[in-house]
Amino acid sequence: MLHTLLPAVVAGVVLMLAANGCTTVYLHRTLAHRAVSVRGPVHVAFRTFVWISTGIRPRQWVAVHRKHHAFTDVPGDPHSPVLLGWMTVQRRNVTLYRREAKNAETVGRYARDIPQTRADRWFFDHAMLGLAIGLTFLVVVLGPVVGLLAAFVYLNLFLGTNAAVNAIGHHFGRKPYPNGAGNLQWLAFLTAGEGLHNNHHAAPTSAKLSHRWFEVDPGWWVIRILTVLHLAKVRLSELRLTQAASGAASKAAHVASNAAHAAGAAASNAAIAVGTAASTAASAVAEATKSSPTPGLNT
Repeated sequence: MLHTLLPAVVAGVVLMLAANGCTTVYLHRTLAHRAVSVRGPVHVAFRTFVWISTGIRPRQWVAVHRKHHAFTDVPGDPHSPVLLGWMTVQRRNVTLYRREAKNAETVGRYARDIPQTRADRWFFDHAMLGLAIGLTFLVVVLGPVVGLLAAFVYLNLFLGTNAAVNAIGHHFGRKPYPNGAGNLQWLAFLTAGEGLHNNHHAAPTSAKLSHRWFEVDPGWWVIRILTVLHLAKVRLSELRLTQAASGAASKAAHVASNAAHAAGAAASNAAIAVGTAASTAASAVAEATKSSPTPGLNT
């Protein structure tokens, strides 16, 4: 039993990490936010893998995500845990996504820069065909039992981690910037960086989701490798925060500067006070010494 279950779990986890990597690097950072551009062969490779591993239509995913940014946690957000509760979004994320993805008005408005191509009409828009190809590949490579078990493990992990980004990632975690999302490093490891969601909402056009030395964004590693190989290009070299995040950062820096100045002034005043007290004490001791008779010299 173990020799069957273990390879299936390992294969399912590897597939989940690969699919999440494609989701964040290709669907999210490249298509939805145009933070990265990739060469033609890379585009085809990403597009094909997304098709056979998830069945997602990129223009639908992009439209739903862009609408989420346009209406983050307010009426109109397709999957807001603030409006629906994080547990509801975690359970019903697929349903919420499909409902919005089928909205022609949403797709037409938020993904007008991603038109349907001939390849889409022939292949990529047929989700079940792509998933069937992917499942067949697993069965051929791993065998029918392990292949089907791996597909089951992968499906649950992929859907669960993506739901967690929309649900848990908008409810829990560190919030260094003033938005409703949170930073969860453990989720970032599972989703190739998407768990650093507070950072993303503070700088949505940034290709890099880690903003501090202790934050890890595996998706950025993939982008860096592609750029070194001249297969991708990052649009912005600097971090560009939203107006709200930038204002909060400036305010925090101003408060920190004032606090530093106040602490410096307090330390200086304290030093002066200590010096004055010490000088006064020394003068008093000297005066007392001069006025006191010296022992042994009394007559």
